[in-house]
Amino acid sequence: MPRTDKRGGPQTRARIAEVAARMFLERGFDAVTVAEVAREAGVSSVTVFNHFPRKEDLYLDRAAEAVELLRSAVRDHAPDTDVLAALRELTLRLADDRRPLSGLADGSVPFFKTVAGSPALIARAREIAAELQQTLTEVLEPAFEGDGPLLAAFFIAGYGTVLTETARRLLDGDPLGAVAADHRARLEGLFDALRTGVVPRP
Repeated sequence: MPRTDKRGGPQTRARIAEVAARMFLERGFDAVTVAEVAREAGVSSVTVFNHFPRKEDLYLDRAAEAVELLRSAVRDHAPDTDVLAALRELTLRLADDRRPLSGLADGSVPFFKTVAGSPALIARAREIAAELQQTLTEVLEPAFEGDGPLLAAFFIAGYGTVLTETARRLLDGDPLGAVAADHRARLEGLFDALRTGVVPRP
C-alpha cells in the first residue's frame, strides 16, 4: 500500500491531476495557471509542484507508468519468450484494453486536442519520449550487448509514429473501431520490422 507523506499521498496527487485535466480541457493548457489548479484542488502551489515538478506533468502524468511498464516487460518476461515478444505483448494489450497510453481510451480526442494546442505540451511530450528511450536503452543492454540504444530508438520512434497517426485519425473524426484496428495492425508491422532488423545476440 503506498505511503503518504507531508505533501499529501496518492489521493492528493490523483485529485490534483483530475482537477488540472478538467481545467485544461475547459480552458486550454496555456490559459490555466498552477496557482489556479492548486486553489481549485484545495492545496498549495508548493504541494502541486511536490507531486508534479513541471506544469506540463499535470497533464502528461503517465510517464512514470510508462517507465514501469517498459521495465517490467523487459525484465520480467516469461523464460520461453524474448524481449521483442514481451514488448509486442505489452503494446497490444494496451491497445486491446484501450488504456490511455495507447491513445485509444475514452477521452483521447479532447486530450489530443489540448496537447496539439499547446507548444509547451508538445515539447514536453518529446522530452518524455527521449526519457523513455533512455530508460529502455538501460534495461535492454544486458540482452542486446551494444545494440540496446538502436532497438530503443527504433521502438520509441515507431511507437510514437503509430500513436501520432492514431491521434490524427481520431481528430479527423474516423470511427474508433476502425482506428483501433489500424492501430493494432501498425503495431504488428512495427514489430515485424524490429524482428527483422534487430535480433538479440545468441
